Amino acid sequence: MPRGPSANERSLTHIDAKGEARMVDVSEKPATERIAVAEGAVVMQPATLELIVKGDAKKGDVLGAARIAAIMAAKRTHELIPLCHPLLLSKVEVDIETDSKLPGCRVRATVKVSGQTGVEMEALTAVSIGCLTIYDMVKAADRGIRIEGIRLVEKKGGKSGHFKAKE
Repeated sequence: MPRGPSANERSLTHIDAKGEARMVDVSEKPATERIAVAEGAVVMQPATLELIVKGDAKKGDVLGAARIAAIMAAKRTHELIPLCHPLLLSKVEVDIETDSKLPGCRVRATVKVSGQTGVEMEALTAVSIGCLTIYDMVKAADRGIRIEGIRLVEKKGGKSGHFKAKE
């Protein structure tokens, strides 16, 4: 699977010449439309998934709570990841599908901004928190739940152009 240039082939933008962490200066970059899509999965016992589908989880609407948590997380990514820029997001869309073949839930977030830096971290944070919320809502019924495969699926815009992960 292509992963882009290695660390030896490019500079790490969050590290200065002294090797210290820094926030990247994006002030000279043009504002462009940027979109990122991320995904992840929450794998559980079939009976736990049935609780979610039927709406019988003791804590309430699992998927609704996870969707709201994911959107909120995308908006607050800069507060969670130390070197991320605060962004005025123009779109955060979170889709959660139940899948009996997993069994579990697939979480997908699409985040959009017109700005000077990308929204990959916002999409990944949304998926992570969405998955964690699903876990939290049904953990009493299933302690063996796993969160898997959180990854960037697609990125558009900015200097590095278009990226689409292999399936």
